[in-house]
Amino acid sequence: MSNSVQLSFNNRRRALIFVNIMLSCIATTIMATALTTALPPIVADLDVDMQTGQWLTSGYSLAMGIVMPLTAFLITRFPTKPLYLAGAALFIVGSLVCVAPVPFAVIMIGRVIQACGNGLLMSMAQVVLMTIYPDNRGTIMGWYGLAVGVTPVIAPTLSGLMVDAFGWRSIFYLVIAVMAMSLIAACFVFGNVLKTSRRSFDVLSFAVSIVAFGGVTLGVGNIGSMPFVNTAVLLPLVLGIVASVWFVILQLKRERPFLDVRILCNRGFALSVIGSMLLYFAMMGSSVMLPLYVQTIKGGSASMAGLVSLPGSLAMAIISPMAGRLYDRFGVRRLFLIGGICLTASNLCMGLLPLAASIWVAAVINVARSLAIGCLMMPLVTWGTSAAGEGRLADANALLTALRTIAGAIGQAVFVGMMTALAASAHAGGMDVAAANMRGMNLTFLAMGACAVPLIIIPLVFLRGDRIVR
Repeated sequence: MSNSVQLSFNNRRRALIFVNIMLSCIATTIMATALTTALPPIVADLDVDMQTGQWLTSGYSLAMGIVMPLTAFLITRFPTKPLYLAGAALFIVGSLVCVAPVPFAVIMIGRVIQACGNGLLMSMAQVVLMTIYPDNRGTIMGWYGLAVGVTPVIAPTLSGLMVDAFGWRSIFYLVIAVMAMSLIAACFVFGNVLKTSRRSFDVLSFAVSIVAFGGVTLGVGNIGSMPFVNTAVLLPLVLGIVASVWFVILQLKRERPFLDVRILCNRGFALSVIGSMLLYFAMMGSSVMLPLYVQTIKGGSASMAGLVSLPGSLAMAIISPMAGRLYDRFGVRRLFLIGGICLTASNLCMGLLPLAASIWVAAVINVARSLAIGCLMMPLVTWGTSAAGEGRLADANALLTALRTIAGAIGQAVFVGMMTALAASAHAGGMDVAAANMRGMNLTFLAMGACAVPLIIIPLVFLRGDRIVR
C-alpha cells in the first residue's frame, strides 16, 4: 500500500466526514443546475449570444463526462484525504475564476475547472461513504441522495432569487463559501479511508476515454439545439461511439485496466446499471418537461414553475432517507418494484392529462414521480456497487455514474426533441398552439411511461428477494 489507511472510525468521526461530504455535495449540485435561470443575465452582462452562453452549462456537463472515468484511477492511486482536498480546491479555484471581471472565454475555463473538481468529489463521496458505513450503506446513501436529488431541483429557484437581489455572481460566492467550509473542515476530520496501490497511468486509455465519453456527451447535447443530421451532432457522436468500442477492447486486454469494464459481467451490477440508465433516461426528460408545461402551455411564470415542482422536491427529501433504511432492512427488490410502478404510472398520468386540468394536478402527479425517483436512485447505486465487490467500488461507481449521466443527456435531448416535433406536427394539422403543445407533451410522457416499464419487469423477472435469477 502506498499510504497509511485507517479502516475504522468511531461514530463521531464518521458523522463529521459525512457532514463534510454533504456540504461539498450541496455546493457542487447547486452549480450543476443553478445557471439555467442565471444564464440570461450572464449573457447580457458578458455581451455574448444565448447559444454561446449555453456552453457554460453544456461545457460543464462535457467536462464532467470526460473526468468521470479518470476518477476510478485517481481514487485507487492517491491517498483519500489529499485527493479530496484537491477536488475541493479545484472547485473553489474554478468558482473564483468565474466571479472575476474577466471575458466569457476565461469564465468558461473556470467552469471546466469547477466541473473537474465536481466530478472528483462526486465519485469520491459515494465510495468513501460506502466504505466507512459498510453495515448501513442503504441508510447513509439515502441521506446522501437527499442532497443529490433535492438540491438540483431547488437550485434554479434559489439562483433566480439571488440573481434578482444580488446579481449572477452571488451564486458563485455562495458555493465558494460552502465549499470553503468543507475544505477547512476536511483538513481536520478527513482520513485516508480508501486503499491505494502503485500503478502506472495509462495515457492511451485516458485519451480514448476523453473521445469516447466526451464525444457521446457533446453529440447528444447538440441534438437539443440542432437537427440530428448535422455535422455538430453526428461527427462527435460517431467518434464517441467508435472510441467507446475501442476503449472497451483496450480495457479487456489490460491486466490492470484504467477502468475495469469487466464488472459489467457481474449480473447484479449490470442490472443496476440498466435500471439507473433507464431511470435517468426518463427522469431527465420529465424534469425539463414540467417547467415547459407550466410556462409554455399554461402560461405560468418561472416562479410558478418552481412552486409546482416544490411538493415533489419535498416528497423526495422525505422518501430518500426512508428508502435507504428500507433497503438495509428488506433489500432492493421491493423498492425497485414500487419505484418502477410509480414512475411508469406518473408518466402515463401526465400523458393522459387534459389541457383544461389545473397545474396543481400536475404537481400531485410530480409528487408520485419524485417518490419513484427517491425509491430508485440511491438504492440502485448502493446495490450495484456493493454487488461489484469491495475491491471494485471505485470502478463500479465511476462506470455507473458515467453511463447514467450519458443516458440522462440522451433522454433530455430525445424527449424535448420529440415534444417539439409532435407539437409542430399537431399545429400544422390545424390545432391551436396551446392544444398542439399539449398533444406533444402528452405523447412524449406516454413514451416516457413505456420506457419506464422495464423498471417493473427487472425486479419481477430477474430478482427473487435480493437474489438474482440465473
